[in-house]
Amino acid sequence: MSRPATPPTRIAEATPVRIVNAPPRRSKITGGLAALACAACCALPILITAGVLTGAGAAILEKTLLTVAAGLAVLALGMWWLHRRRSARRAPAMGCGCDGTGCGC
Repeated sequence: MSRPATPPTRIAEATPVRIVNAPPRRSKITGGLAALACAACCALPILITAGVLTGAGAAILEKTLLTVAAGLAVLALGMWWLHRRRSARRAPAMGCGCDGTGCGC
């Protein structure tokens, strides 16, 4: 009697780990709003010349726009950092086998 041939065993290959470095959409939107606030601050001299704003109104608006632009920029960078941190932390859990001592991929 002949025995049936055993099928070859397949070894599952580990899927490559992909760490996303691109900023998330929420960070891009927040960064765009920061750029818009900065552009509005740069347009203040034109608005004063056109007579839309007075000097005192422009001074108050300038301080407010600079604060808002800086706050939004810090918020956008913080969201991007948090996204990269979570993405890097999640990568070893995807089956790569990497830990603090090295990578077993």
